[in-house]
Amino acid sequence: MPEGPEIRRAADALAAAVIDQPLTDVGFAFPQLKHYRDRLIGERIIAIEPRGKALLTHFSNGLTLYSHNQLYGVWKVVNAGETPETKRDLRVRLETAERAILLYSASDITLGPREEIEQHPFLQRIGPDVLDMTLTETAVEQRLLSPKFRRRQLGGMLLDQAFLAGLGNYLRAEILWQAELAPQHKPQDLSPEALQRLAKALLAVPRLSYQTRGQVDENRHHGALFSFKVFHRSGEPCERCGAMIVRTSLSSRPFYWCPGCQK
Repeated sequence: MPEGPEIRRAADALAAAVIDQPLTDVGFAFPQLKHYRDRLIGERIIAIEPRGKALLTHFSNGLTLYSHNQLYGVWKVVNAGETPETKRDLRVRLETAERAILLYSASDITLGPREEIEQHPFLQRIGPDVLDMTLTETAVEQRLLSPKFRRRQLGGMLLDQAFLAGLGNYLRAEILWQAELAPQHKPQDLSPEALQRLAKALLAVPRLSYQTRGQVDENRHHGALFSFKVFHRSGEPCERCGAMIVRTSLSSRPFYWCPGCQK
């Protein structure tokens, strides 16, 4: 499943294609959404907002489309009038005079007035978005030590969207490596210095991934500005301490870590 940085980059691409352009064609696969078509023709998409792993598409008439890709959903940008050949099922088509954005295979889609969509159960459940640039390290430290999270093991908690939205499996591994912590640690047991390292990594790693992953720097290893330190690197030496990176299973997901320096 894509994590917060991938969802936000997708939102950026969608917005660049269609933002503030009048909609010339709208299509929905689900019968309960089809009656919105006429209400959206001629309206504009004014914002495409990531919320963790969900997207909110805001229209100029006050309606908002909620979508969550889950495992199989994917958005595509095409030229107006195009429908690519694919085995995926087209769920949503939002088209302007020049470009169209298409949502395939997703099943969690709803549309309604913005204030109603804000009450969606997923949006009510999730915590602050790690890519919200107003979220501070101090606020993250306070959340780590809150009664709801202070006694939980980090390995499971970092996958819980109620803690911080947008985190996922590769970010979990990279954050814990960056903070030099093992997944069994609990926030209440950390020293002030370790807690500060963790809060910093919880924001810095996702933001670096969003800002640089996929960009090329020929002077960097493998050409990537963002490179995994432990994820998918089992059997390789840790660049910090030289110990072998280990792959195991944690919360029913593959987990990668360095037993040498993640004490």
